[in-house]
Amino acid sequence: MVFKRETEGDVSSVKDAKIAIYSCPFDCMVTETKGTVLLKNADELMTFSKGEEDLMEIQVKAIADAGANVIVTGGKVADMALHYANKYKLMVVRLNSKWDLRRLCKTIGSTALPRLTPPTPEEMGYCDSVYLSEVGDTQVIIFKHEKEDGLISTVVIRGSTDNIMDDIERAVDDAVNTFKVLTRDNRCLPGAGATEIELAKRITTYGESCPGLEQYGIKKFAEAFESVPRALAENSGIRANEIISKLYAVHQEGNKNIGFNIESDSSGLRDMLEAGILDPYLVKYWGIKLATNTAVTVLRVDQIIMAKQAGGPKPPPQKKDWDDDDQNE
Repeated sequence: MVFKRETEGDVSSVKDAKIAIYSCPFDCMVTETKGTVLLKNADELMTFSKGEEDLMEIQVKAIADAGANVIVTGGKVADMALHYANKYKLMVVRLNSKWDLRRLCKTIGSTALPRLTPPTPEEMGYCDSVYLSEVGDTQVIIFKHEKEDGLISTVVIRGSTDNIMDDIERAVDDAVNTFKVLTRDNRCLPGAGATEIELAKRITTYGESCPGLEQYGIKKFAEAFESVPRALAENSGIRANEIISKLYAVHQEGNKNIGFNIESDSSGLRDMLEAGILDPYLVKYWGIKLATNTAVTVLRVDQIIMAKQAGGPKPPPQKKDWDDDDQNE
């Protein structure tokens, strides 16, 4: 796992890391009530500061004695706490995001502690190495697992421009979500509008067999499936009506896997199953289901409530030009 952060202390690399994660600041505990301390001389001031330092050292030493060599905190890091962390060779990492803390806890198997107390072996996380590195000109902290059994991984993307980075990020996100969908249901359907045209053909055939006015609604529902190949054709600069008519003609012959090929220069049709252009079944299923539910919800609206001004008595009309001087006087 990679974070765009820098280490807080002098220690920048740890092998066989035992990590203690705290959701609180790495500082002395603050009392819930306010108090006033009266200091009469310099000795009392020195004693007061010394007591605070001793308490901080006891807390940091207890964490080091528990076996932890890396501290990850979700709050600020005090200078005094950082001094004793360097003294006991503890690596300190600050993560301001709670979401990053939760991800790190899930990755290393740790529990975020709400107070600065020594962690137990069950509450600590374990990692092969934690070190500060540089990717390009960006300082990053890497929590590295040598074995490929981690629950969460980080994909580092590098590019020359922001537009390329955005395109690569979208491609990675689409690939990860596609794999996630296929782990739930590995069935696939022909893409490039082949499935939509086949559904439109079959729904139209069913609508023609229905009597009454229902057949018009069924045919319009089938016509809505033409939007996918129509959008592909229009984005490619090809006449959409011509492509849709060709698709209907080919599907009437029984070629249900034929879709629109945007790279073709001739007919623009191709067998999508042979070309390997497939769409996950769940994507098609939920897309059609949610779009249908949205259309039905809109059609069920039989009353529109318009926002109007609040009621109540109207203010009395003011006399026009009431502040002008009376010219008759």
